[in-house]
Amino acid sequence: MKVDAVLWDYDGTLVNSVPKNIEITKQILAQVAPRLSGNGLPKYLRNEKEYHFANHAAKNWQDLYKNFYGLTESETNAAGKLWSEFQLKNTTPVELFPNIKDTVIQLNCPQGICSQNSAKNIKLVLEKNNLIERFKTIIGYDNIPANAQKPSPVGGIVCLQEIFGEIQNKTVIYVGDHEGDVQFARNIESELNHTNKVISVAVKYSGANTGSWMHQPDYIISSPLELLNLTGH
Repeated sequence: MKVDAVLWDYDGTLVNSVPKNIEITKQILAQVAPRLSGNGLPKYLRNEKEYHFANHAAKNWQDLYKNFYGLTESETNAAGKLWSEFQLKNTTPVELFPNIKDTVIQLNCPQGICSQNSAKNIKLVLEKNNLIERFKTIIGYDNIPANAQKPSPVGGIVCLQEIFGEIQNKTVIYVGDHEGDVQFARNIESELNHTNKVISVAVKYSGANTGSWMHQPDYIISSPLELLNLTGH
């Protein structure tokens, strides 16, 4: 198919950031909600399996913090403000998933990132892997108001505006590992009054169980390289 742009989620899609995100979340909880540290640590932060379950079950990061980790509304807001700072200070390695670099390089269309991670942190990882020039825009949670995070379409619209300027008659792929990413793609298309096509592609290589999702993607891939077949590159 003819594709005008590919937009990516970041965590669980481009990179395996689970070990780092667990460590950062523990550090943030120790500061904003000490009762949830040490012996009170939420079970979803005790190992990667539990973290994956909560991460894929939550609608967004606020839902994850409030309904899975047990933070209050005010604690969640405080945690969100600390995320970028703690991301940049934490040195836990973050690695690209296998074949991501080859896929990003071979895609012959504009690419962007719409994520709930920090844009500054994303750029550092891309620079380390010599991929920063492949992305025309990177929209992180710190670029979008707290009440407009995914699956709200706001970040996606901003991303597309930075790529195209005027968004008309475009076919776009959004790649993610979360049911909320499917909703995000649908919401972008709806916000654009269905004058543009936004195709949802879900990745299974980071552990997503797409069979349990109420909102199903248009395509499911087990390797990033499968995107090249979808886009004809």
